[in-house]
Amino acid sequence: MHYDAVVIGAGTAGLVAGARLAEGGARVCVLAKGVGSTHLAPATIDVLGYTPARVSSPAAVFDEFAASRPDHPYALLGVDAVGEAVRWFLGSVAAGPLPEYRYVGDLERNILLPTAVGALRPSALVPSTMAAGDAATGERVCVVGTRSLRDFHASLCAANLRRAGIDARSVDVEIELDRADANTLGLARRFDDPAWRAGFAARLALKLRAHESVGLPAMLGLRDPHGAWSDVQRRLGRPVFEIPTLPPSVPGMRLFEILRATLRRAGGRLVVGAEVVSADRSGSRIVSVATAAAGHDARYGAPWFVLASGGFGSGAIELDSHWDTRDRVLGLPLRGLPEPGEPRFVGDYLAEQPMARVGVAVDSSLVAEGADNVVVAGAALPGAVPWREGSGEGIALASGSYAARLVLARSGAPAGAAA
Repeated sequence: MHYDAVVIGAGTAGLVAGARLAEGGARVCVLAKGVGSTHLAPATIDVLGYTPARVSSPAAVFDEFAASRPDHPYALLGVDAVGEAVRWFLGSVAAGPLPEYRYVGDLERNILLPTAVGALRPSALVPSTMAAGDAATGERVCVVGTRSLRDFHASLCAANLRRAGIDARSVDVEIELDRADANTLGLARRFDDPAWRAGFAARLALKLRAHESVGLPAMLGLRDPHGAWSDVQRRLGRPVFEIPTLPPSVPGMRLFEILRATLRRAGGRLVVGAEVVSADRSGSRIVSVATAAAGHDARYGAPWFVLASGGFGSGAIELDSHWDTRDRVLGLPLRGLPEPGEPRFVGDYLAEQPMARVGVAVDSSLVAEGADNVVVAGAALPGAVPWREGSGEGIALASGSYAARLVLARSGAPAGAAA
């Protein structure tokens, strides 16, 4: 099978790159061994949260941050590329398959949202179903949990919000769940049922006090989250917001569905369960990749490839038992490795580890060293420590968009339909 471009990886970076390539008229196929990071992440777009001080406005500090870290993806991308990607993303969500579901925010101000444990997390773009949780509102908060949900503890969340200066308390609402449904995904399916959520809202209303906003685990529906959220708000007569929880991430599943629908609507193809196991080369170019999938293997050829397979977290970059580090997907050179004799790790768990900035080596255009037709995106890029910076989804969104625009610009007019 031959395409104009093949994208490896179906996290945010890969799906964004695939969707934008398809929208630009390219025949594109996105290959992935699984569904990617979206199902694990809170689905907020964290552009820049810490420098290491907490950031109030990503736009205000972006240039200084990038200048101080010339090897960082943001130094290569620039703020204009991030802003363009944000605008595309907001439009794609609005045009997506979930009725009236939107993201809100911009690069001018970070929104401070509570995590499942009550810490405040700065994000540039957030689902509208979470926006009322912004600590800047000053609202009194009632965090709602249920004993059936074992990975969210409302009392812990509320206690930590109080430590952060927010007037918060917690209540529990009894919900009968089968053991298999005792997570936010099972509850999200319940909230898609208007009659069920009406009963839930009626029970919860009896426990609320005046002038409280309501924080719920992120479980307000899969098929129609806006409808479920607005219905619960109407029934309770007060602001309601979702709080991201441990995986499976319901907002992350919504994001995956939006990006997948954007890709398919533009004519792109997604193949999940197809792990790239080898690549064929011609000089300094990749000409095709082979995948191992259930039932059969396949080969995908293209003049351009986007590598969005992730880093250590996804297993795409591996440190083996012999202390050798390698890119497992295409075998490309890496950057950011400690020098010989230098430590790879330090004893302080929360300190920045020497291996933290490792990624596939790229030039100033994000083209991989050693492969002239491979553009690298997302967590596969070197130079960032997303969990410390609060930058992971911002890098994924901006680099995925940039990779697509670069491929389209350098490849010229796309050819016909895929074989």
